[in-house]
Amino acid sequence: MDIGARRVFRLSLTTSITLAVAYGMALDMPYIAPLFAFMLSAAPKPPMGLKGLLGLALVLTLTLSIGLLLTPILNNYTAAGLMLVLLALFFCNYLSLNLGKGMVGTLLTIGVTMISAAGMMGLSVASALIDALVVGAVLGVLCQWIVYPLFPEDGPPPAPPPPTPPEQSSWLALRASLIVFPSFLLVLVNPAAYLPIIMKSVSLGQQTSSIDARFAGRELLGSTFMGGLFAVLFWAGLSMKPNLWMFFLWMLVFMIFVTSKFYGVLASRYPPSFWQNVVITLLILLGPAVADSASGKDVYKAFAVRMGLFIAVTVYAWAAVVVLDRMHHIKKQRQSMNNPSLYD
Repeated sequence: MDIGARRVFRLSLTTSITLAVAYGMALDMPYIAPLFAFMLSAAPKPPMGLKGLLGLALVLTLTLSIGLLLTPILNNYTAAGLMLVLLALFFCNYLSLNLGKGMVGTLLTIGVTMISAAGMMGLSVASALIDALVVGAVLGVLCQWIVYPLFPEDGPPPAPPPPTPPEQSSWLALRASLIVFPSFLLVLVNPAAYLPIIMKSVSLGQQTSSIDARFAGRELLGSTFMGGLFAVLFWAGLSMKPNLWMFFLWMLVFMIFVTSKFYGVLASRYPPSFWQNVVITLLILLGPAVADSASGKDVYKAFAVRMGLFIAVTVYAWAAVVVLDRMHHIKKQRQSMNNPSLYD
């Protein structure tokens, strides 16, 4: 089998099996497990070993627990707590962009925002969320172990992306932090209702670090609408026969199509980050919809509210990219005028 096809089937099957096992085990927030499976399996390389898995569980627990330390400060010293969260977000994004620790930076961002917001509802809620995230990540790696031997990676490794200049990556880290922070403020208003927005805003913050302001609207809004459309089609297909087996099969079908675009097996005018955001949006919308259906809530009304919030968050991210990039461009022009080179 061609290496591209193997990558498509490996990532699709890993994500789908993780989703089926997570829902079959009735985990808390089961859609987190396939999200981690997708993020950990997207890079075309062998899965981590047992030592790496234990290290991942430990690092994940420690990084997420940082949010528990911020909760008392947010409760008692709100202004100071918010400033600490903003500084922590910059550090997390700086870690991802300047030091190349993308996964660690993402996990720290989730810990700083999602766990601290959940802690406002109670320590037990935050602890349960940490358990769900750690179990989801471990489950994703275990499913990688099952699928990888069927579709091994024996082709040449992909070329690493060119390093970002330190000054530019620091600016991108600040931009990503300012995109995530307003969503965190919204979640603090009602953590129980708005918690999934954190995952969406974190993905947007990571996505905007690699796009230009000229293409931000098309990529950010386009991928969000595409993820919402796929969620509607997915739910319509699942409604015909709603059981775990069909849930797995429908996820496999959608993942095969999206990952074919993600890896370039099928031609696409959009970069991999676009299709990555499509998958994240799809899973975040589907997970709460399944929970709403199980609890007897109006699925379509809740979906419309979440989709509206996702669009609002995405429009804000687009506006922030355009405005902040414009301000950065003006600042650089002024610096060049104040410090002309010898050739000027």
